[in-house]
Amino acid sequence: MSSFYITPAAAQRIATLLANESNESFFRVNISGGGCSGFQYNFIFDDTLTLDDKTFEAYGIRVIIDDISLGLLSGATLDFLQDLSASKFIVNNPNATAGCGCGNSFTL
Repeated sequence: MSSFYITPAAAQRIATLLANESNESFFRVNISGGGCSGFQYNFIFDDTLTLDDKTFEAYGIRVIIDDISLGLLSGATLDFLQDLSASKFIVNNPNATAGCGCGNSFTL
């Protein structure tokens, strides 16, 4: 099985955001075509699991990733950054060969 990691900061932010969602909701990370570098990270709340979804749990939360997206995210780490200029999820993806300046898209 492919690996995907979640930092304590990302887990804490997800838990805070999930508190405003329905009890059935979970945090999904997926990849779509687009963005300025070819592929784009998407972070959404969802309440429907599919047969090709994989679940990653850490620090009391779970993150769901579909099998196709996981192929592009294998070994990646989801983190959360909050400073004076930004508040955002960041994916440290070892599969990416390049990325855009804002960190929302990448190239393989």
